[in-house]
Amino acid sequence: MTDSVKHIQRLVLVTGPSGAGRSTCINVLEDLGYEVIDNLPIGLLPRLLDGPPLSRPLALGVDVRNRDFSTDAFHELIDNLFGRPDLDAQVLYVDADEDTLVRRYSETRRRHPLAPNDPPLTGILRERDLLVPIRGRADVLIDTSTLSPHDLRDEIEGWYATDQSSGMGVSVTSFSYKRGLPRGLDLVFDCRFLRNPHWEPSLRGLTGRDGPVDEYVAKDARFDDFFERVRDLIVSLLPAYREEGKSHLSVGFGCTGGQHRSVAVTERLAAALAAAGWQVSSRHRELERRAEVPRHEPSVGSQNRP
Repeated sequence: MTDSVKHIQRLVLVTGPSGAGRSTCINVLEDLGYEVIDNLPIGLLPRLLDGPPLSRPLALGVDVRNRDFSTDAFHELIDNLFGRPDLDAQVLYVDADEDTLVRRYSETRRRHPLAPNDPPLTGILRERDLLVPIRGRADVLIDTSTLSPHDLRDEIEGWYATDQSSGMGVSVTSFSYKRGLPRGLDLVFDCRFLRNPHWEPSLRGLTGRDGPVDEYVAKDARFDDFFERVRDLIVSLLPAYREEGKSHLSVGFGCTGGQHRSVAVTERLAAALAAAGWQVSSRHRELERRAEVPRHEPSVGSQNRP
């Protein structure tokens, strides 16, 4: 590997309208191992990048609150950065529709930075007009209008997980087919053929994270063969995906209500993959909606990855 390849600095410029989720993206990137700087004046960014390359990727938050922000200055910045051979630069634009932005401002009772003394919609419209040309320069565009913070985190992890943060990350999600498939799943498995704890009165109020439910599901005569085949398939695929440059794999398990069978299988697979040395995060969409459980943060198994 040549020195020029070794010293290419990965850089993500994170921007978008206020209230769309830019701060959440910055926080996730920091969790992924990025060096994060938010709202540094645009005029200082080239000077920051003129120093020695960092040992980890860099994420810079840029929005209308930046002291010297202007559309022309941002365009000039992008042109300069993308012309540098020592940088691997991307623009991540986080957006949301007007109704969603108005609702979020109403819920938080924050003032819009471009209209501190006017209704939020006034500032939202001003900012949207200002950012239209920048939106057109985006390399990655994420619309958060229908995304929960958990969904947005998964999107960012899928796009920007790094060797420093995860080598390759795996997320395992349980869900209810009645509410449709979650966004961004790579592999989906249907658990509805397993016997349903819902019909057992003593188990109905529990979830697949509870021991009695997990045991009930695992005692189905078809469970062991199903689980072993799925586990072995995913374990065999992960190294191949990694060799092809994929940084994140998202696996989903669905059942009727998203409370029992899919949750139990998700928990078992996440534990098996972590034990095999992969970094795994698990989430349970329907349980999160009912605020019964928090989302699990990634857990790292052995550093000697398979």
